[in-house]
Amino acid sequence: MAVKTNAMRVLDSHKVVYKTWDYSPEIHSAVEAAQAMGAPVECVYKTLVVMREGSRAKPLLVMAPGNCKLDLRALAGAAGDKKLRMASQKEAEALTGLKVGGIGALALLNKGFELWLDSAAMSHERIFVNAGQRGENIELCVDDLVRVTNARLF
Repeated sequence: MAVKTNAMRVLDSHKVVYKTWDYSPEIHSAVEAAQAMGAPVECVYKTLVVMREGSRAKPLLVMAPGNCKLDLRALAGAAGDKKLRMASQKEAEALTGLKVGGIGALALLNKGFELWLDSAAMSHERIFVNAGQRGENIELCVDDLVRVTNARLF
């Protein structure tokens, strides 16, 4: 890896120890990324853009296990929303400025997104999250991820 991403710079500024993993930028799913890295799929987290209905326009960024479907009802209950929906690919890319397959919560800190993490992450010491561009993941301690992002658990 030649260039540090914004996500890596954030972790460096917080003195967080992490490991980077590179794989083909043609891979866009957490399941395929897990296979390419030889990592357990339940430890590779995808970052999803979730839209709120109504007046609260700013979407949520949700880190969820790559092998699971997001439970929008559970998330809505935790977030105090009546209804949530997944952003389309076009919406997600327009809102984040990143390509699907390269959207990462660490790269989008201080951009006004509310960050959420599936509580299943707490059963792992370390997880993998996107580094903010396709083909790069960061492996780090879950506690460090929560501390740096102030992500809420659901």
